[in-house]
Amino acid sequence: MATDAPTLTHVNPAGGVKMVDVSGKADSLRTAVAAGRVLVGEEAYQLITENKVRKGDVLGAAQIAGILGAKQTSKLIPLCHDVQVKGVELEFVPNEEDHAIDIRALAKTTGPTGVEMEALTAVSVAALTIYDMCKSISKAIRISDIHLLAKTGGQSGDYRKGQE
Repeated sequence: MATDAPTLTHVNPAGGVKMVDVSGKADSLRTAVAAGRVLVGEEAYQLITENKVRKGDVLGAAQIAGILGAKQTSKLIPLCHDVQVKGVELEFVPNEEDHAIDIRALAKTTGPTGVEMEALTAVSVAALTIYDMCKSISKAIRISDIHLLAKTGGQSGDYRKGQE
């Protein structure tokens, strides 16, 4: 009985890992949007939003770190292609009710493979930077819900969370 089950592209016929060959794919415009949240607690939230954390501008540092993280993704994720990122934008939205900082990253490229990992890495590194700059205020900081919101381009087509 034939099945249309998806195959794992990073597994070779012998069961070992491999890097996917994208040399035959055409370049196309590709984008990805990822999100995540850092629950910092009341004290750290106030200090961040008033820009009074001793280490400096937390969200400014996190923005730079997220962009740098996106650009370094292939050095961090073993089988990830070295994507020529054409643009990265990060947005930080303070959530007073939850004492959290919501992070959103948009990554863009023109190439044979997508930028989902770059967007996810941007959010992750930005979140870790917020943690690092605020850990002296609270050890209970929690990074959560890092996920892909949308992607465009490529053979698999467009994706939007909630429209699976």
